[in-house]
Amino acid sequence: MALRIMLADDHKIVRESFRALLEADPNFKVVADVGDGEEAVRVALDLKPDVIVMDITMPNLDGPGATRRILHQLPKTKIIALSMHTHHQFVSIMLTAGVSGYVLKSCQAKELIAAIRLVAAGKTYFSPGIKVKPSISSSPLKGMVGTPLSRLSDREREVLKLFADGFETREIAHKLEMSEKTVATHREHIMDKLGITTIAGLTKYAIREGLSTI
Repeated sequence: MALRIMLADDHKIVRESFRALLEADPNFKVVADVGDGEEAVRVALDLKPDVIVMDITMPNLDGPGATRRILHQLPKTKIIALSMHTHHQFVSIMLTAGVSGYVLKSCQAKELIAAIRLVAAGKTYFSPGIKVKPSISSSPLKGMVGTPLSRLSDREREVLKLFADGFETREIAHKLEMSEKTVATHREHIMDKLGITTIAGLTKYAIREGLSTI
C-alpha cells in the first residue's frame, strides 16, 4: 500500500515541485498540500496521513506549532521538518515539537525520498550539513541547549513574526482573534525573553533568525 503523504509549505512552487517528485514514485500518494500551519492541522486531522513534510516558517501557525497540535491527536503520524535553515536552534525547536526528521530544502530528490521511507519505518533522518546533528541512538532531546528563540511559545513566535512583518497591535489582534491587551502582553513577554526593548529590535531579530523576510 502506498504511503499517504501531506506537504505543508507556504510557497506553492515548492509544494508543486515536491508533489510532482513524490507522485512519480508508485509507493507514495500525496493526499494534500497546504500553505499555512492552521490549514495543515485541519487537513491532517481530517485525512490522517502517514507522513507529513512540514516547513518551519508558515503564516497563521508556524511549523513547530502545527507539529505539536497534529502529533497530540495523531501520535502515529510521522513528521519531517523541511527547511532552508541549518542553525541548531531551528533543529532544536522542531525536535522539541516531535519531528522524526529534518531535511534541508537544498536536498536532492533521492534524499527526501529516503527520509520519508526511513521515518515511515519508525526511524529518524537528519540531512548532512545541519549545525546540530542529534544522536539517533538516544533521545534526540537529550543535551539540547535552549536558545532565546526556542524559549518562546508557539503563540509568541507567531506574534513576533507578525510584528516583524509590519502589522500593528490592532491588526494582530484581529488576525489572531484575541484582544489588543493580550497581544500587548505577548509582546512584553517576547521582549523580556529576548532581552529586546523596541519593535525595531524585534523586527531585526526576527529577520536575522529567519522568522521574517521583510
